[in-house]
Amino acid sequence: MSYPPQPASLSAGNAVYQLLKQQIVSLELPPGTALSEKEMSTAFQVSRTPVRESFVRLAQEGLLVVLPQRGTRVSLIDPELVEEARFMREQLERAVIRLACESFPDDKLEQLEDNLHRQHESIERHDGKEMFELDEAFHRILFEGCRKQGTWNVIQQMNAHLNRSRMLWLSLDPGWDSLARQHQEMVDAIRRKDSDYADNIMHEHLSLIISNLSVLQDRHPDYFK
Repeated sequence: MSYPPQPASLSAGNAVYQLLKQQIVSLELPPGTALSEKEMSTAFQVSRTPVRESFVRLAQEGLLVVLPQRGTRVSLIDPELVEEARFMREQLERAVIRLACESFPDDKLEQLEDNLHRQHESIERHDGKEMFELDEAFHRILFEGCRKQGTWNVIQQMNAHLNRSRMLWLSLDPGWDSLARQHQEMVDAIRRKDSDYADNIMHEHLSLIISNLSVLQDRHPDYFK
């Protein structure tokens, strides 16, 4: 696997961390994959120190596990942690979209509309990775528009197992149009200041992954604990 050069503004440790995390969440490095400090340092053309630091950070986030006598591996997806992260997101995101229905900046509404346009383009290209990134960006914009960026950052610390499940679900193509439709309905509800409808749509939206979790486990049993 080749690794593109990282921006000079990033330290070696941050560059390795960000790219490894991206590849784990996108399932380019599937659950159970063995990782070697030596091989990673060669691939990234850095010393072992930034690789080791990245491994520690990713282990703290639950994306890597260190097994005695067996080395470091990408962690299996833990269904309990998927549900816990979904529960936290639902409570916070339903609260945030209610705030958005009370007051939301016009420039952030424009960003949501642009995001929706790009979602439809990614659906046409059948680009699951981009669809995942746009889905994440859509929800982040909601938090930014409500001045709750710090809350969004806290959510990211628990999202590791949930995000991999979402990426796996998108790879099965269960109906991306429904995701875009729900996002559009959220934007429409914000414009109408219809907090009850927005709340219901957010609940429906964030329940999708749990309702499909058993399907993912049946199709990819080796990926789950």
